[in-house]
Amino acid sequence: MKKVVFLIIALISTISLHALGDLHIFDVNNKDGAITPSKIEEAFVKHGFTIGLNNEMNTPFKKQFKETAFKVYSLLTVYHTKLARVLIKKYSHAGVFTPMGIGIYQGLNENTLHVSVLTSDAQAKILGVEDKKILKDIEAEVLKAIKIALPNAKHRYSEDSLKEHRNLITVYELKLGNEEWPDVKEQVEMNLEAGFDPFGFVMPGFLDLNEVLTQEETVPSSFDFYDTYSICKLKVIYTVSKTRPEAAAFAPCTTMVYKKKGENKIVVGFPAVYNWMSSAKVQDKEANDVLMKAQKNFESILKDITE
Repeated sequence: MKKVVFLIIALISTISLHALGDLHIFDVNNKDGAITPSKIEEAFVKHGFTIGLNNEMNTPFKKQFKETAFKVYSLLTVYHTKLARVLIKKYSHAGVFTPMGIGIYQGLNENTLHVSVLTSDAQAKILGVEDKKILKDIEAEVLKAIKIALPNAKHRYSEDSLKEHRNLITVYELKLGNEEWPDVKEQVEMNLEAGFDPFGFVMPGFLDLNEVLTQEETVPSSFDFYDTYSICKLKVIYTVSKTRPEAAAFAPCTTMVYKKKGENKIVVGFPAVYNWMSSAKVQDKEANDVLMKAQKNFESILKDITE
C-alpha cells in the first residue's frame, strides 16, 4: 500500500512539475499607479544588472493604432553585469538573452500590475543546453531584483507551454574567404541595419558585448567581436499584446552577431517567433499570422547578408 501511495505522490509531483509554464509572472496591486517601470528598472540596477532599454509602448501604440488597452506596457531589457560574461563564455548563442526581456504591463481596467520574464528552464530549452547552472544563477538574481521592486507581489507561472518541434533559435553563418574579418563585419552589420526599415523593424538598442566580455579590453575574450541588437516590430507587439500581454518578455528580441577567434565564419541569429507561440501560448490567428510574417521577413534579411 505504501508503494502505491508513493507512486501516486510521485506521479502527482511529476505532473505538477511539467505543468509549470515557461514564464515567471508577478502580480501586484497598483491601483494608485505608484509602481512604475522606472522603479523596477532601479531595482535591477541596484542588484547588479545593466539596463539595455526601458521602452514605454503606449505612446507608439496610440500613434500608430490610435488606441491602447493598457495603462502600462513597457519593454525592459537587462543583463547581469558579471554573470553575463560567464554565460557567453559557456554558451556562444546565449547572446540572444544578453540582454533578456522583462515585460511590464497593466490593463486599462486593471488595478494589478504584472511583470513577466522567462524561466531558466525555458532559456535552457531555447538554447538547447542541459547544464543550467549559470542560467539558474542569473534567474535567482532576476527574481531577487523583482522581489525587491515588488515586495508584495504574488508569484505564479504561465500556462504550460505548447509543444514546438521547430528550431527555437534561427541561425545563419557566413563563411569567410580571404577577406579580413573587420571588413566583412562592417558590411554584414551595415546590410543588417539597412534591412530593418523596409520590413518595419526598428532597433531600439545595441550592445557591444565584447566590451562586456573583455571588461573594456582589460581581460581576453574568445571572440573577435560580439554585438547584439534589440529588434522589434510594433505591429507584432501590439497584436500579440491583445491576447497574450505576457509575451512582452520576448520583445524586443535580441539578435546576435559574432565571430569566435580561430573560426572562419560570422554567426548571426535570433530567438525564433516559435518561442512566442509556444512559451506564451499564442493561439490567436491574427497574432500567429503577424509573428510568422515577422519570422519570414527577418529570415530573408539574414539570408541576404550571409549568402
